[in-house]
Amino acid sequence: MHRPVILGLALATATLAGCVETQTTYVAGSIDRTVTVVNNSGLTITRFYGSNTGRSSWEEDILGNGVIPAGSSVDINFNDGTGACLFDFKAIFADGSTATETNVDVCRISVVTVS
Repeated sequence: MHRPVILGLALATATLAGCVETQTTYVAGSIDRTVTVVNNSGLTITRFYGSNTGRSSWEEDILGNGVIPAGSSVDINFNDGTGACLFDFKAIFADGSTATETNVDVCRISVVTVS
């Protein structure tokens, strides 16, 4: 069963509005930390960070040399070996603006849409 939940984004620039939409999936007996990140922002995401909320700093850029073009998506496995479910996300766009979302439960959601 999917249940949409709308989460707000904190943006570095006032000219870029955004939100994160998630779909919740409950699967008995399994914890899948793979999340599809959908870019509906109209801008290319050049860097994306997903750090366990227990960390005091951002981990490495998950995309490496890649990007998420506007209208595209990528599947990311957030299993960092700690058993953690809560992660903070940060997207950096081609124009230098950023969007963050904190305390995202990657054990309970399957899609995050940046728009």
